[in-house]
Amino acid sequence: MTDPDREIWDGMLAHLRRHHPALCRHWFDDLTPVTVAEGSVFLRADNEVHRDYLRRACVDAFVDAAQIASNSLLGVRFLGPGDDAPAPPKAPGRAAHRDTKRPPQTTDTPVTPKTTLSSARSAHADDPRTPRALDPNRQGPLHKKRDGVPAGMTGSGSSPFGSSEVSRGIAGSLFLNPDHTFDNFVMGEGNRWAYSAAIAVAENPGRSYNPLFIHGDVGLGKTHLLQAICLQIRADRPDAVLHYVSCDEFINEFMQSVQNNQMGEFRHRFREVDALVIDDIHFLTSRERSQEEFFHTFNSLHAMQKQIIISSDAPPSQIPNLESRLVSRFQSGLVAEIARPTFETRVAILFTKARLRGIELGQGVAEFVASRFATNIRELEGAITQLQVFASMDGTEITLDLARKAFGEQIRETKPQPSIEDIIQVVCAYFDVKRVDLLGKRRHQSISLPRQICMFLARSHTRLSLEEIGAQFGGRDHSTVIHAVKSVTAKQDQDDGFATMLSTLESQALGAAGSN
Repeated sequence: MTDPDREIWDGMLAHLRRHHPALCRHWFDDLTPVTVAEGSVFLRADNEVHRDYLRRACVDAFVDAAQIASNSLLGVRFLGPGDDAPAPPKAPGRAAHRDTKRPPQTTDTPVTPKTTLSSARSAHADDPRTPRALDPNRQGPLHKKRDGVPAGMTGSGSSPFGSSEVSRGIAGSLFLNPDHTFDNFVMGEGNRWAYSAAIAVAENPGRSYNPLFIHGDVGLGKTHLLQAICLQIRADRPDAVLHYVSCDEFINEFMQSVQNNQMGEFRHRFREVDALVIDDIHFLTSRERSQEEFFHTFNSLHAMQKQIIISSDAPPSQIPNLESRLVSRFQSGLVAEIARPTFETRVAILFTKARLRGIELGQGVAEFVASRFATNIRELEGAITQLQVFASMDGTEITLDLARKAFGEQIRETKPQPSIEDIIQVVCAYFDVKRVDLLGKRRHQSISLPRQICMFLARSHTRLSLEEIGAQFGGRDHSTVIHAVKSVTAKQDQDDGFATMLSTLESQALGAAGSN
């Protein structure tokens, strides 16, 4: 790339950092400007994952930056390590994309081109965009056909990982975020089991834990682990064929295939793979035909020792209206829960997220933010974005004073959560039962109901797993805790007096936590 063209790239980076701080990643500095040709800036990424991410998530922002930096209607094309770039234009052709008499702009001065922005982008319609509405026949960068068969969707032979006729790639509407690697996943007490299981599956897919079922509340890192597995398998086994989709996409593709009489192609896409990764499987509920098809897909893959990885907001036994045969199969592998991160884990997550965006975060700032965001990791990411925006507006570094200014009174202090001991003391006092009886083996109604309420409150207000809660109450297993939660929830919905009593106990438990 010539020096004048490199100025465009430098201006683009400056614009992105100023106006799209949440989009910028530290590896943007590693992008290589190749040339300006055919009305576009060509940028090369170090690997295909980065290229695919840029194509599907960053095009609009980069086009905006290119047009501001060049003061012309430039497009942007992203290349991978093996992609060919066009030859740079000859000197006279330079005027076709840029007025050489006008220096590149990196300011906020609006550009008023002679043609419309839409007309410029239509000239580069082959640039991949944000995923469009589902169409089983669409062909995107991960759906290019090879001899009439979608690449990355076929497999053959008894080998766990494909054949020489399979093109590498990960099929499906969901795309991989290059930040979602195992190295960037912060392990804590609440996710240690799921993290270890995910690594084992990535290292030995189809044979370690199959299926792997990861569940937990929204925003706790389930998708991160699913993508980390995909990225690791893809790096270690280039010929592996993966299909990574949402449950919603599986249902939609199934319905469209039935309507279009294309079930053969549908089964080819989902069954002739080395690993099937499905996010949010709980959306499969109340869909009998979709459950029937997924049941047979599961059996087909499992019989061939192909890896199945599933995520859900709830464990298999708590997904409503899910067929018992699917529950049984989901539980036949490893079911791992991700709980809310502790304060220390949240601090570590904030440092990791800041590093990925190339910003520095002080210990005091991280602790300040972690103390105010305790629900999920997405809140922490949002906080980092807000800090970036405020620092960009003020032209200052991210300090504790800036963090206080950014959040002000918008974020309430996180209330202390009760411990299981707080809950036990409150319930024992309310029902006038002995602690030793509550934690023992007695099953009398006078004891079993308070015990169920304790389990319900512990599940609702602590980060203990089902197994840990059961262990607290006479060494009971997780199914007993699940039954207790369901029973108390049903009573709460059906009996207003019981609901009032339960609310009182919750308030007392929270009050006990606040006084500690």
